[in-house]
Amino acid sequence: MTDKKITMAARQRPLGLLAASLSLGLLSACSLTPEYERPAAPVPTTFAGSVSEAAVPVLPAWSDFVADDRLRQVVTLALQNNRDLRVAMANVEQVRAQYRIQRASQAPTVNLGVTGNRQASEGGDITSTYTAGLLVSAWEIDFFGRLGSLKEAALAQYLASEESARAAQTSLVASVISTWLSLQADEELLSFTQQTQATREDSLRLTRLRFDNGAASALDLRQAESLAASARATLAQQQRQRSQDLNALALLVGQAVPASLLPSVPKEVDRSSLLRDVPEGLPSDLLERRPDIRQAEQQLLAANANIGAARAAFFPRISLTTSLGSASTELSGLFKDGSWGFTLAPQALLPIFDLGRNQAALDASKASREAAVAQYEKAIQVAFREVSDALAGRATLGEQIQAQQSLVQSESERLRLAELRYRNGVASFLEVLDAQRSLFAARQALTQTRLARQLNQVALYKALGGGY
Repeated sequence: MTDKKITMAARQRPLGLLAASLSLGLLSACSLTPEYERPAAPVPTTFAGSVSEAAVPVLPAWSDFVADDRLRQVVTLALQNNRDLRVAMANVEQVRAQYRIQRASQAPTVNLGVTGNRQASEGGDITSTYTAGLLVSAWEIDFFGRLGSLKEAALAQYLASEESARAAQTSLVASVISTWLSLQADEELLSFTQQTQATREDSLRLTRLRFDNGAASALDLRQAESLAASARATLAQQQRQRSQDLNALALLVGQAVPASLLPSVPKEVDRSSLLRDVPEGLPSDLLERRPDIRQAEQQLLAANANIGAARAAFFPRISLTTSLGSASTELSGLFKDGSWGFTLAPQALLPIFDLGRNQAALDASKASREAAVAQYEKAIQVAFREVSDALAGRATLGEQIQAQQSLVQSESERLRLAELRYRNGVASFLEVLDAQRSLFAARQALTQTRLARQLNQVALYKALGGGY
């Protein structure tokens, strides 16, 4: 074999040894992580108030669920500008970077190093040594899957952070819709409160005039004053509530909402076309739809993987330090033939006495998994209750609205008859004032019940995992 061939073989041998070490580490790695089994859902197989068990329905996207164009634009602005959502997305990027760091620990870190050393001997002679080459320092070969388990845990935490961001978006969409609808109800309440105040102020002026002319009693006058004052107080309350809801909407959107996108007093036709119908589905659907449940399961997977890492700590930890490069007593001779070489320094550390540290770490990881199981089961139970509550509301709020509408019609007719009787001298003015008060309370209750049905529809959509 010629000198050139010998030199080439010497250069290739350390590379082959390093590649063999890499292959051995990858092929020999095993995992001590327990096999994951999804816990059974601790809820009944049907919802309370469910009307059917048809095939799994598809929930509409939020842009299809919201039928009003103004409201869709407001939700879009919120998704673009809401600060809490920005924080959630930044957290996702942070956890993803941590996962990449953990994944990189499975591969060796190769550095380029150049060193120089001058040392004096006892005889006064000075010797110099120069080295240059590629260095791998203390690369842990993952024979027992410790690094792999940590990577799996980091990946699960990253996926959990993604689900957390989806949950934040779902919550934001529902909050914006609910606040916008509340603001619309405020506009309606404010409108007929102003009308009621104007009517009561006219009644007060008429009653005072009749009292001054001896045609009305002091009791009639005090009753009219009381109702007028009550209307003014209610008007101030409604104005304050509208301002607070407007501020809440601006905070959710992340900016002042343009006046053209704010709700107005709804017409009866528009009221029923703001939101689409929501199919209820089955409890098992929640496991795939609800981001908070998926987040809890990913955290459970992370806790399960941490047990594997804790178990691997009981076994030897094998690391490898190696270098490949050139060494010479003269700086000019670093890259000449014959100066090339390599070092290979494997190390195995087996824990013998650690005062129970590894066992404590394993016990802690098992306890963490038990807590994660409980959190996962609780997330399912909370979701089940939210859906059941919303279904119960959907089943009864419609009937309540119909009853309230009948009450408003009855009170309107009662006021008309009371005014007719008063004008004909058959009844006192107190009867008219009492009818006005009852009609006002009935209209308030009807508006609030309609709002409750709309908010219940939004709650059902969110509870079923819609919004993302």
